[in-house]
Amino acid sequence: MGDETSTSVDTQSHEPAGVGAGSVKQQLSKLVTASLQTTVPEVEVEPMVEVCTGKFGDYQCNNAMGLWSRIKGSGTSFKNPNAIGQAIAKNLPPSDIIESTSVAGPGFVNIALSNSWVAKRIQDMLVNGIKTWAPILPVKRAVLDFSSPNIAKEMHVGHLRSTIIGDTLACMFEFSNVEVLRRNHVGDWGTQFGMLIQYLFEKFPNWEEIGSQAIGDLQTFYKASKNRFDGDPEFKDRAQQAVVRLQGGEERYRAAWNKICEISRNEFDLVYKRLNVKLEEKGESFYNPYIPQVLEELNNKGLINESEGAKVIFIEGHQIPLIVVKRDGGFNYASTDLTALWYRLNVEKAEWIIYVTDVGQQQHFDMFFSAARMAGWLPDAKEKKFPKTNHVGFGLVLGSDGKRFRTRSTEVVRLIELLDEAKSRSKSELLQRLTENGKIVDWTEEELENTSEAVGYGAVKYADLKNNRLTNYTFSFEQMLSDKGNTAVYLQYAHARICSIIRKSNKDVEELKMSGSISLDHPDERVLGLYLIRFAEVVEEACTNLLPNVLCEYLYNLSEMFTRFYTNCQVVGSPEETSRLLLCQATAVVMRQCFELLGITPVYKL
Repeated sequence: MGDETSTSVDTQSHEPAGVGAGSVKQQLSKLVTASLQTTVPEVEVEPMVEVCTGKFGDYQCNNAMGLWSRIKGSGTSFKNPNAIGQAIAKNLPPSDIIESTSVAGPGFVNIALSNSWVAKRIQDMLVNGIKTWAPILPVKRAVLDFSSPNIAKEMHVGHLRSTIIGDTLACMFEFSNVEVLRRNHVGDWGTQFGMLIQYLFEKFPNWEEIGSQAIGDLQTFYKASKNRFDGDPEFKDRAQQAVVRLQGGEERYRAAWNKICEISRNEFDLVYKRLNVKLEEKGESFYNPYIPQVLEELNNKGLINESEGAKVIFIEGHQIPLIVVKRDGGFNYASTDLTALWYRLNVEKAEWIIYVTDVGQQQHFDMFFSAARMAGWLPDAKEKKFPKTNHVGFGLVLGSDGKRFRTRSTEVVRLIELLDEAKSRSKSELLQRLTENGKIVDWTEEELENTSEAVGYGAVKYADLKNNRLTNYTFSFEQMLSDKGNTAVYLQYAHARICSIIRKSNKDVEELKMSGSISLDHPDERVLGLYLIRFAEVVEEACTNLLPNVLCEYLYNLSEMFTRFYTNCQVVGSPEETSRLLLCQATAVVMRQCFELLGITPVYKL
């Protein structure tokens, strides 16, 4: 930003390398904080450190202009923002991280990293593991509420998005040493169960003897009971009585409810198993016993009002109130969600509670988060304090016609069939390619099966995650399974290619990383090295802003940078072979970690 206006200020020292904890950005921010305290001790200011896109440095401190606007005219000795920038650069503590600094334009402090420090940071990661590159997040325990299908209903592509996005966020938080409570808030309570149980009792009086066979396909059973409920007023009355008896804890009704939930869970688990997603179920029924005491607390705080026979909380800025008890005395989503939040804050002691649902539910979350703030459970949103809540909204999955993704019969797409088709298409393309290039003989049936699964399921996940989650995206097997452009298949090929380069060198990389060293003398080596060490701050950014696409973009750019490096820097047989093989290995390790965080199984040959 701006032209160079000063000479370099060398801040190198000869202390032990400051590899330290946290991302590079976090470490530079500590140095800048120390400098700011020396430069303007009377002003409290957060360090502003960003990656630098210009030719003058690798990172940039942008505090000078903001500081100048705060201190000019207050008798300061600084004449302009550039002078503040010069002082910030001069007052940076000695560090092995920084090669040199320079100040440009209105005080932008450009920071060039030391090649030897970057090389050492990469080598240390290879020796000690990529977990040493985990960013430091400001919380220790978080709840991630995702997937959350309804019992007795089919999981649809909306649940697929919630499951994939939620799992990736959970993986990134776990990598960052946060304890994550992965919660599946299933809809396992409510009026629909009266309808289902009553239909079961009347259609199959001996249901306990024939068990699951009585219900058969749960979707068909649900539709049949719904048709009866909508068309037969007397059945409807009996179904509503069944809800009361279920909620009253009658054993026969509880047993039927448990059976329906069990069948549904088994169907959900088929999806979770394919996606390799772990969740702990705490459904609506779990929170039901706590609702009365939570509502009593809210009532005692003067938040609950009577309105048209219902109990509601009036929220500023919203025309409609938040209903917490319906006219018939029943509880609803808001009463359950408020109670679940109370439980997560008071019993599970979570500092950050994150809900992953479609953007259509934004208003509901806005209202119940506001109610929680009114109750004093959460700090004011402007304060940026913990505990805090976030709604992670996402857009629709569209078909090729630009409308909501469905099958030809206008039914919602069954997730199992969709995932199985992705695997089957992946396998047929793999078989065709291996047959054409004559390599099919080198593959076992198990390898074909595992690779097709990794590539097929990975393609579905990546096609979703690479988009900003708030946008709608078009579901296309052709695009997601293409080996060209920003797709999981392309990235799997890129990773497999790096593994092949290392294999063909006939060198033991485990031995090399202990005995060899990395140098970054060629410009493309340095660009790749700098991008590798940005990994931690990318994960930090993706976690802070709850945007998995940030990590996808990094992974794709990394594969492109590796291609440029490999094109311009001979690896095997070159004088720099050891260093360059270690850079290959570091790239493969970082790519694998990205895949793992995105819930994708990496493949080592394709």
